[in-house]
Amino acid sequence: MFVNEVLAPHLYNVGWEAVSARIVGNARLRERRGGIKAWSVVRDDILRHLKEDQGCYATTMVDFYALPQGANTAWPGRAAAAQLPTVQKAPHVEAQLDIDVQQEMGPNFQAARFIPFVIMHEFEALLFSDCEAFSRGVGRPDLQEAMQAIRDDFATPEEINDSPQTAPSKRVEALIPSYQKPFLGTLAALEVGLQRIREECPHFGAWLARLEQIVG
Repeated sequence: MFVNEVLAPHLYNVGWEAVSARIVGNARLRERRGGIKAWSVVRDDILRHLKEDQGCYATTMVDFYALPQGANTAWPGRAAAAQLPTVQKAPHVEAQLDIDVQQEMGPNFQAARFIPFVIMHEFEALLFSDCEAFSRGVGRPDLQEAMQAIRDDFATPEEINDSPQTAPSKRVEALIPSYQKPFLGTLAALEVGLQRIREECPHFGAWLARLEQIVG
């Protein structure tokens, strides 16, 4: 919903012809619903998409801390990134994903067609880019101060987290027990706006700039 309602209209305005979002991984192959799938499954979908449509570009939007790390499910670079400073974790995984896809696609592949993007924590972190707009977007302007207090504890919204129990979505749910990510999260994102998010979230901003430059 974030891609369809917030990101796509912006990309159309800068010259993109078509934008679509998909949850990667064949549902018939899933051992369980929900969560991020094994890299081998996700990679197969990405490769198929890139090969079937020679004019398309593919990107990802996944949560670093939720990336699988099992022997048969691990994402490239995830284990090594755990030892790196926070600002280097997501870029390291992105670089390894890029290398893996390029190797699988072969020497004639136009590398710029794959733009990996990894969010350090969760989508909700981006919404803390403007706590006034966030609180207004979820219909709870009375929570602006509480949201701002969370935001002020971190250098950027992208760093909001310090354990699985205090992930961005958990913090929001503590304030709004009835919080529904697809509906309220999208309303909040529309209220906050891409410009504010890119100003406050440098890693997200760099990703958005790359997408804009494709048609620039």
